[in-house]
Amino acid sequence: MNYSLNDEQKILKDTARSFFTEELKSSLVREVEEDEQGYSRKLWESIAEFGWMGTIIPEEFGGFEATFFELSLILEEMGYAGYAGPFFSTVVLGALTILTAGTPEQKRSVLEEVSLGKRLMTLALEETGDGPSACEIATTAKKVADGFLLNGCKRFVPFAHVADTIICAARTGDGGKNGEEGISLFLVDRRSQGVSIEVLNTIARDKQCDVVFNNVLVSGDSLLGEAGEGWQLLQGVLRVASVAKCAEMVGGARKVLEMVVEYAKTRKQFGQPIGSFQAIQHHCANMLTCLDSSALLTFYASKRIGQGLSYEKEAAMCKAWVSDSYRKLTALGHQVMGGVGFIDESDLQIYFRRAKAAEQALGDATYHREIVAQLMGL
Repeated sequence: MNYSLNDEQKILKDTARSFFTEELKSSLVREVEEDEQGYSRKLWESIAEFGWMGTIIPEEFGGFEATFFELSLILEEMGYAGYAGPFFSTVVLGALTILTAGTPEQKRSVLEEVSLGKRLMTLALEETGDGPSACEIATTAKKVADGFLLNGCKRFVPFAHVADTIICAARTGDGGKNGEEGISLFLVDRRSQGVSIEVLNTIARDKQCDVVFNNVLVSGDSLLGEAGEGWQLLQGVLRVASVAKCAEMVGGARKVLEMVVEYAKTRKQFGQPIGSFQAIQHHCANMLTCLDSSALLTFYASKRIGQGLSYEKEAAMCKAWVSDSYRKLTALGHQVMGGVGFIDESDLQIYFRRAKAAEQALGDATYHREIVAQLMGL
């Protein structure tokens, strides 16, 4: 596999880096964390002007029809800059699910608005917080004359409080012996009667939500794909989303390493930079090892997805390794910077908190190592 970028990909990556460097200062990152909406509307509109919401959306629906690899380059730069907002929930969790399971009419009506930045989306899947699992889905969708009645509670739904459309996974039939059967996907308007949302107080301040569906009526046209096949449809989406989250983590890890190495070069003790001490050097060397190994795994998995090759094992390996590595890297950064890295004025603590949230998102390292073991026949 060629591990270099072509000219167009270099331009895309450089453009994204320049844009976020200019538009997303650390002061704005902090403002967004404290904001009730959890994102900057002005920044969102600027991102939409570049067309990045439509990166993987076909041209017929207003997108650029690029591959997932190009999207991963944008996500990496978002992670580097500390971006927080509904881009991931809308473009990766939302649009990708529509592309996978939607009818032509659903794709046209939803994806065109996503491409323009005019529709925010999210995916309501988990109910226990233990990672994506069909067995945990207890939310039900009962067939009635006018459509379906949804009842249940979803946990850790990103940016549900601002999403225009929530994709909800609910049971329409028996789960079978492994719980994977009888799950269906529905498009739900956040403003529907019976939908209640609570924003949670999380370590990353990233606007995860509890969403309760209490006799929420949705039309038959809101069903995505065939009834009872929702879990099978979601498998590819969740694997791709895991790699997308890894791209964000790689970007964040790169930023952390840069700020820590710069600190080690300028902070002096005993009349010399602390970077001259062997213990500090070894910490930084281990951080670089974590970063480069994570970047290579993410590059490889992203390329395979973008080229239409099989990627189930590569995606699980990637999320397992990068989840651990990003957390270790930020922890080592704190060892180098000491107490100064923990104060609110330091950017390091932002990335440290984000690393823990990203580690847990879409299944932690243990969850994905088990998938790798299963694929090895163990």
